[in-house]
Amino acid sequence: MQIIPAIDIRGGKCVRFEQGDYERETVFDDDPASVAERWQAQGARRLHVVDLDGAREGRPVNGDVVNRILAAASVPVQVAGGVRDIETVQEYLDAGADRVVLGTTAIKDPGALLNMIAQFRDRIIVSVDARDGVVRTDGWTEGSDVDALDMVRDLSEIGVRRIVFTDISADGMLRGPNFAAIAQLLDVVSGLISPVAVIAAGGISSVDHVRELARLGVHGVIVGQALYTGALDLGEALNASVS
Repeated sequence: MQIIPAIDIRGGKCVRFEQGDYERETVFDDDPASVAERWQAQGARRLHVVDLDGAREGRPVNGDVVNRILAAASVPVQVAGGVRDIETVQEYLDAGADRVVLGTTAIKDPGALLNMIAQFRDRIIVSVDARDGVVRTDGWTEGSDVDALDMVRDLSEIGVRRIVFTDISADGMLRGPNFAAIAQLLDVVSGLISPVAVIAAGGISSVDHVRELARLGVHGVIVGQALYTGALDLGEALNASVS
């Protein structure tokens, strides 16, 4: 199981939100590229970079910062936030991204998602961000009537092979993941004809959380707040993921 540090960017800085709330922000570093280098030095084998302004605006806003991270990274990087078209996907891949994460597009423009999957295949990840089992979009600021489990079933049918599942209510709170929701999702995934790898995010803040998610069988976990506050040591998390 992969441990993937998150680098969330707003206004050019590395920040974290509580429950996706833009008004509950903590700035952790003015130089996100240096943060990427720090996590790499501590053993990270993949990074998850999010343009938070881009997610809300529907277009890349911190693209220059993301590109600096890509230039500095010696490990694979997946990029999210404000990706709505093939051109943006291609630009990030050309800049060195290993994979690109789509969220809002999967709900609002399924035709575009199909085209991206056809063109980029396994280099596309879809983010399923849910509160109380219902998907939210546009940097988690807008609701929908889409059930998260139904969305995963549909994604499998059109060829998506990898998703990030975030329980918004747990994100940034350091109270633990929503294990019940993750287990339910994995149960659904296990019954799909086409396999989907699940990367879990939201609330992971202890070695015990990492061990439990590994036991459940997730492909990877994205960790943010706990690493920045020191509640979770990256080296310990990496060791727990293989123990």
